[in-house]
Amino acid sequence: MTRFTVLVAATEARSSVRTAAVHAADTVAAHTGVAADTTVIDLAELGPALLDATNDDLTAALAATAEADVLLVATPQVHGSYTGLLKVFLDRVPELGLAHAIALPIAVVDDLRNGRNIEDDLRVLLSDLGAWVAEPGLLLSRHELAEPLSVIDVWAQIAAPALRQAFAVAV
Repeated sequence: MTRFTVLVAATEARSSVRTAAVHAADTVAAHTGVAADTTVIDLAELGPALLDATNDDLTAALAATAEADVLLVATPQVHGSYTGLLKVFLDRVPELGLAHAIALPIAVVDDLRNGRNIEDDLRVLLSDLGAWVAEPGLLLSRHELAEPLSVIDVWAQIAAPALRQAFAVAV
């Protein structure tokens, strides 16, 4: 069983970003042909606990992130980049703490014309922590969040071969 962790960095809990990210995990797992055991970490639900290194929920979230085989990181674009929630959480991950993970960035943007920067920023952040960042990441516009299934399905078809290659190298 492949451990998928969906890390959601939307500023509101149980958001449409979370729904799209969970669907993306399920869809890319199906297209890749792996049995996925999926864990969802919604950073907005952790709230102030993100700043408390002794908090049990934060400790569990960091452990799930460290144990992930595939880490889908989903964030809306805020002030041109990923959310502060994501930055605060990933600042707690040790250097090369994602060294055994395959990461898939998911960015939700207002305008697809300038949204590529956030996907690039996520890619750099995740690779700095040691993750193998598979191509391509998923870029969704905010209006696509209302009905993201077709966009996610096309993305999963395109991303699946790269993910299968990453699995082959990682094993």
